[in-house]
Amino acid sequence: MFKKILVANRGEIALRVIRAAHELGVQAVAVYSEADRLAPHVLAADEAYLIGPAPSAQSYLKVDVLIDVAKRSGAEAIHPGYGFLSERAHFIQAVRDAGLVFIGPSPEAVTEMGDKTAARRRVIAAGVPVVPGTKDALVDAAEARRVAGEIGYPVLLKAAAGGGGKGMRIVRGEDEIERAFESAGNEAQAAFGDRSVYVEKFLEGPRHIEIQLLADRHGNTLHLGERECSIQRRHQKLIEEAPSAVLTPEERSAMGAMAVAAARAVNYEGAGTVECLYQDGEFYFLEMNTRIQVEHPVTELVTGIDLVQWQIRIAAGEKLPYTQDDITFEGHAIECRITSEDPSNSFLPSTGRIQNLLIPSGPGVRWDGGITPGVEVGLFYDPMLAKLIVHAPTRIEAIDRMKRALQELRVEGVDTSVPFHLRVMDEPDFRAGRLTIKYLENHEDLLAAEPDEQTVRMAALAAALLEEERRTHRAMPRTQPATASTGGSAWRGNTGGWRGR
Repeated sequence: MFKKILVANRGEIALRVIRAAHELGVQAVAVYSEADRLAPHVLAADEAYLIGPAPSAQSYLKVDVLIDVAKRSGAEAIHPGYGFLSERAHFIQAVRDAGLVFIGPSPEAVTEMGDKTAARRRVIAAGVPVVPGTKDALVDAAEARRVAGEIGYPVLLKAAAGGGGKGMRIVRGEDEIERAFESAGNEAQAAFGDRSVYVEKFLEGPRHIEIQLLADRHGNTLHLGERECSIQRRHQKLIEEAPSAVLTPEERSAMGAMAVAAARAVNYEGAGTVECLYQDGEFYFLEMNTRIQVEHPVTELVTGIDLVQWQIRIAAGEKLPYTQDDITFEGHAIECRITSEDPSNSFLPSTGRIQNLLIPSGPGVRWDGGITPGVEVGLFYDPMLAKLIVHAPTRIEAIDRMKRALQELRVEGVDTSVPFHLRVMDEPDFRAGRLTIKYLENHEDLLAAEPDEQTVRMAALAAALLEEERRTHRAMPRTQPATASTGGSAWRGNTGGWRGR
């Protein structure tokens, strides 16, 4: 096992990795930008290094700086979290070239699965079902028109090198194809530095279901069941749950076997996810995410397996102690992404200082958060502040538990997605498990509805508790807080002060 690892990320995922490392007896090194000086992941780490200004291009995306910090701190491995450099083959190769271990898959696997057309070719060869479409990037709009005519409208133009909804256009008729091809290519170029796009059949109302994988370097590849991720806005997930409300055991087994085949096709190692579209009992490979997913906690809660710890263990050379028959599922888990966005205003980002924070607790409630009172929420990074996750014996009990936890949660200083999540918990189609990727399109009233009476009462109670906490805090004697030193310094969490580097 490693003695020390560096976490090349920020926010709640950096804190999550640091906690997993500490439970394994491994020291964790954090990095931070000038905007994150007082972030929880900085304070939780054994050491923390300032790596640059707030913009990620000048801090969290600086490969040479991250590797230099890893070497200076004595870290043996780097965990990328998700986002930023987590799926960048050049970063993985640079880590390896520096004599360090990358906690994740090989650069070859990331390249194969990161290029969506290459991934389609590879999994088709492995016998994995895919949505009808092209295996290669389109040459021009004329080829897009020809292929779309053969497949049948509507079709989807998608960036070959990206994800997250960037470089993606739905085309419903021939007259739209040229404009869509140009705009998808332009957006793909801006987001990923590659304007290549491909075309696939657009399914009107599928579910978005993904399969969690673990694979070690000893030839063992397992699936840990599925997650339902159909509630999305602009192709960004908002609520996830495990298991799906509709899959039969036979379908779960078949989808799991498909995901395992896809991972083995690229000699995958570590934690990864195969995303699928599911409709009318049929499922199709969509893409593979070669990293830990935001929604990994719901799988952890229903399987009892710590995915982040196993990322570290696998990178250290350990063998998975499970067979596929050992993987069992208990209860139901739901995750709500708590973002600094205004749901009633097209989910526009909200900025400000976190003034007060009341975190829910109680049986079956988990909070993976990256904020504390005093933290500034700006526009430099993703708006996700935290994840609220619950676990209960049944899906309905999990929904009711999530509603209770959301009612207890109080975040003051910025607008958040909490009111939206509360409305979803009461919506009949959601409670019945009638979900597709068009759920929000068909329930636009959820974006601006008034909170129910119970929510108002709970919010008033939370406000009263927070006011009492403020009065108590004002009455306490104050001590001078530690201040961050300037560039190149490192916080030593186990020595009680800043130590120059």
